[in-house]
Amino acid sequence: MTTTSTANDLRAMRTIAMAARLAPSVHNTQPWHFEIGSNTFDLHIDRTRQLHALDPTGRQLMISVGCALFNARVAAAALGQPMQVERMPGGADVNPVARLRRIADPAAAEQSELAVLEPLIRVRSTNRRKFADDPIPDDIVESLISAAQAEGARLVQIKDEDDRLAIARLSQRADAMQYSDGAYRAEIRAWTTDDPNRADGVPARAVPHFDAGTGDEIPIRDFDSTGAGWLPTDTRSSHNQCLLLLGTDGDHPDQWLRAGEALEHVWLEIARHGFVMSPLTQVVEVAAVRAELRSELRTTMYPHILMRVGRAAPTAGVGRRHLSDLLIEVPPAP
Repeated sequence: MTTTSTANDLRAMRTIAMAARLAPSVHNTQPWHFEIGSNTFDLHIDRTRQLHALDPTGRQLMISVGCALFNARVAAAALGQPMQVERMPGGADVNPVARLRRIADPAAAEQSELAVLEPLIRVRSTNRRKFADDPIPDDIVESLISAAQAEGARLVQIKDEDDRLAIARLSQRADAMQYSDGAYRAEIRAWTTDDPNRADGVPARAVPHFDAGTGDEIPIRDFDSTGAGWLPTDTRSSHNQCLLLLGTDGDHPDQWLRAGEALEHVWLEIARHGFVMSPLTQVVEVAAVRAELRSELRTTMYPHILMRVGRAAPTAGVGRRHLSDLLIEVPPAP
């Protein structure tokens, strides 16, 4: 291989890494780093960024990394780079968590329809504002369900009124239980910021100012740890809005990774259709409440993310760590 072609191959892998670093993650912890060669992109999990109060099992950590993996796949498809995806090649507790390997057979590469999602990677964001009353058309909901299925996950729309009320009630209980935990509150403070230059965490410009006027039936997480939230207090997160629940048939790290890929696939599709989403995850973060949720909804799947989908004004983006802090380049063999 010539020096020029090797340089071009590494440039393509850097582009894939740039897309992966823009993935959503719990509390914007960005718990990953990347290792690239001319023919491989390795995705590593960074457990030093795990939220031990909120996420003692590492489930949300792995879902976050799954989102980064999906972005990498989309970027590879947009570049026309045929890649084979290996998930957990060394086992569940061994890095890399996933590997993209360049292959010679274009027929074995990702489906080309992933490439159209690449521009949405920079558009997608968490939106914690009040949503408009516009309904989500059934055909769009069906496309989101298909996107989740393509990644080996399940997405269901919560339509039954009793189920919606149960989700609201359980979400309120979980939110109160979490906020009563001093370690949880300390973790929130550590990962929220009013520093506009901070490269990780949840910035004040992206969260509502919290007080008694939020009007939430399904609580949006209170990230306003210093009272500096820029967004309006009136968020009105309601059980009457479009609620989608993402889950998997199993509850193990490989399924969590798949759930992350499905989450980002669905999220990019939401953005493609001109809608926005806010994840409402308290109800699945408290183990006892999560188990009760499965029972109340009469479902066999393991729920990972509750989504509120609708239309709202855009919000500011969050910080991202510089690629140089995340990337290791493996030099080509002599």
